[in-house]
Amino acid sequence: MIIRFTARLAFCCATAVAATAFGLLPAPAAQAEPTPRPASADASLLQRPGTHVGPLNGAPDLPEDVSALSWLVADADTGDVLAAHDAHRRLPPASTIKTLFALTALPHLADAPPHKVTEEELAGVGEGSSLVGIAPGRTYTMDDLWRGVFLSSGNDAVRVLAEMNGGWAATAEQMQAKARALGAFDTHVVSPDGYDEPGQVSSAFDLAVFGRAGLTDPQFASYASTVDAPFPGGTRDDGSPTWTYGIRNTNRLLTGADGVERYPGIIGVKNGYTSNAGNTLVAAARRDGRTLVVTVLNPQSGGGHKVYEEARSLLDWGFSAADRVEPVGSLEPPVVEKAPPAGPGPVTPAGPGPVTPAAAPPARAAAHSAETGTGMAYAWVGAFVGASGLASVLILRQRRRHRPPGTGS
Repeated sequence: MIIRFTARLAFCCATAVAATAFGLLPAPAAQAEPTPRPASADASLLQRPGTHVGPLNGAPDLPEDVSALSWLVADADTGDVLAAHDAHRRLPPASTIKTLFALTALPHLADAPPHKVTEEELAGVGEGSSLVGIAPGRTYTMDDLWRGVFLSSGNDAVRVLAEMNGGWAATAEQMQAKARALGAFDTHVVSPDGYDEPGQVSSAFDLAVFGRAGLTDPQFASYASTVDAPFPGGTRDDGSPTWTYGIRNTNRLLTGADGVERYPGIIGVKNGYTSNAGNTLVAAARRDGRTLVVTVLNPQSGGGHKVYEEARSLLDWGFSAADRVEPVGSLEPPVVEKAPPAGPGPVTPAGPGPVTPAAAPPARAAAHSAETGTGMAYAWVGAFVGASGLASVLILRQRRRHRPPGTGS
């Protein structure tokens, strides 16, 4: 029996082989996506909007008088988040962002010598900023400047320190990097002093992270808990004052000023206000060996005192509920596992006995898999090319067999 390959049959065979080959080719690699926020302990709950708390038997109810757009209560020692509302909602932080500024610049400048301020360093201070009263031509110690940041929330002090730290833009970039290193991914720094700028945001979660980190630094903690201090009104070249005036911490929960009762066990940290951000506060308190940190962003009822009263209610609840709730998240930075190096590592001489080959590292195993897939693809492409060539020859023969008389070669 003779099987004849017609042109149509040859073409169909080639088409079938080609379809099979392309069906077995590996799918194109997906385009790289922006790096997502790393998974963390709070991903299942705190990333979701709303109020989150895990009450156990006997747990007190959350306070009903909290109107803030976002808030959080956490154990500063363990990092456990006890309760939160819209923890990752991105909002303007006002001067609470100075906590991140201090975390970033204080380690670089704490031991710097007295600094003589220039007019250029103060040129960018925003209109309506809170000021401690720094004047060009005067020499200030680092203690003076940092007390100006923490007590008076002085944007003039931040400007001078930022210039000493490498400049305004460089300091903002360093703050951004510091936030990421701490696991704070909601924060975008535009203005290191917290002055309202488009795009400048943080969150109750991130600010709690900054406050908690600051409490572990003795200098930060000391400045954040200082109630009153003298500030130079005039200085000598060595930074010593010729006369001083008193400055007082603007955190009323710490000072007990202006109709706000001082909170028992309060240890700082930082308050803020702008017309865009409203009243904001990061506060920490210690009782019976337990330290809590709370953040309150932009209460929607009451006046300027409301942010302190809501923080008070949340601290009271936290100390009462600490052992009677399940944590709903953690302030600890997410753990990102590093892949082992793709190349061969140092060779350790094997001892006596059989040697079991080590498993290929993930990166290498993945590369091997990709190479295998590519090899298979090339094999099938080759089959397709061969089939196409065979089809062409058969078609040509078929045409010659049926060529009309008198046609050329």
